[in-house]
Amino acid sequence: MLDSQIANELREIVGASHFKDDDQTRVAHSYDGTPMLQSLPDGVVYPGSTEEVSAIMRVLHRNRIPVVSRGSGTNLCGGTVPVQGGIVMVMHRMNAILEVDLQNLTATVQPGILTKKFIEHIESLGLFYPPDPSSMAISTIGGNIAECSGGLRGLKYGTTKDYVLGLECVLASGEIIRTGGKLVKDVAGYDLTKLLVGSEGTLAIVTEATLKLIPPPKHKKTMLAMYGDIYDAARTVSKIIENRIIPATLELLDNPTINVVNDYAKLNLPTDAAALLLIEQDGEPETVERDIELIASICRQENASQISVAQNNEEALKLLTARRSAFTALARLRPTTILEDATVPRSKIADMVLAINRIAAKHRVQICTFGHAGDGNLHPTATTDARDQEEVHRVEEAFAEIFDAAISFGGTITGEHGVGLVKSPYLEWKIGEPGVAVMKSIKAAFDPLNLLNPGKMFAKSARRRVVLERG
Repeated sequence: MLDSQIANELREIVGASHFKDDDQTRVAHSYDGTPMLQSLPDGVVYPGSTEEVSAIMRVLHRNRIPVVSRGSGTNLCGGTVPVQGGIVMVMHRMNAILEVDLQNLTATVQPGILTKKFIEHIESLGLFYPPDPSSMAISTIGGNIAECSGGLRGLKYGTTKDYVLGLECVLASGEIIRTGGKLVKDVAGYDLTKLLVGSEGTLAIVTEATLKLIPPPKHKKTMLAMYGDIYDAARTVSKIIENRIIPATLELLDNPTINVVNDYAKLNLPTDAAALLLIEQDGEPETVERDIELIASICRQENASQISVAQNNEEALKLLTARRSAFTALARLRPTTILEDATVPRSKIADMVLAINRIAAKHRVQICTFGHAGDGNLHPTATTDARDQEEVHRVEEAFAEIFDAAISFGGTITGEHGVGLVKSPYLEWKIGEPGVAVMKSIKAAFDPLNLLNPGKMFAKSARRRVVLERG
């Protein structure tokens, strides 16, 4: 438990109702979206301003108390589990849209605003903020920045890092720094903005962000292509890109995922399909119509058994919403659902899909695959039961092989979920020992006492890579 004097100092900063150390609150903030991980904090604090965050950090720094900043805790890598106790700092009170600058096409927001709420407000002004993680209804902009979240539109529009122009952050010492701004160009020193995006709360606490906005697309069309062979579907993804078409959305779902999503969203899809591609294109009307026609032709050439185009916006939205519900739908199958992400070059999507299926069969585990196939980011998802330790071990071994396969294909261990606690034993596989050493040096420069989200990103010992390299 937290020392009573320190607890009183924190209450004086935020007010008595915004610091809690009762058992119920501590338990509620002892886990996130990652299964089978839990660790109790000593207290939970809810700051209302940058100044309060700074004052809190000065107290924690002076007393060498660790802190984990978090939004809604939707991350899937154990990134906001307080594994070393200390304080959980919840940013939900700091949820304002501070400014929408129509001259510079930027928005300045606090980290606690819900992603979907922010997007809806921006769209009501006739503008567009593309990053759209599947958890957007409950995730926060601050959490998106911490993890560099992607989403269905990442193929064409990029991810969160491509829209963060500037940040206000509080360092572990309590000092406040500002990076970037409403600028198209800025090469004054190291790009600290890009460094902080995706740093998972290990370098600083984001208290304000300036985000880039763009004009919305004038026209959209959404289509489904069904396949009797998942390899044909995966190969189609590469063929579309090879033909120099960049859809706004290009998603893949395998048969088990189709069936659970079908049942969950009542879509009336053919349940015997091996895979489907959900494809959306946007832009100028003439370009969209031409691209959709060409994409349909490519799908047919790659043995699509059925192609359909959404007849209206409502039908298109239903399809996209169903795709966003894939994780929720799969979670109904068994008590424990482990959603991972591995990314490969787009030309290797088909090979990666086959590798996932082969690895799942080898380890006798059920792994369903869906994801942002257009940008190479797949989500192999294991349905299991945490009470069956032997099966969980087989799932873990399967995922280790999947990460190895992704790297061997020129990919990475995570495309958008982050490293956190779960992926930390594999980080060295991707960036090597020297790369880890450089990252640790950066961490030490920002946070020499290791107070910000300690225990994340860097494993105590890297997992030994035993799987043979692939060609």
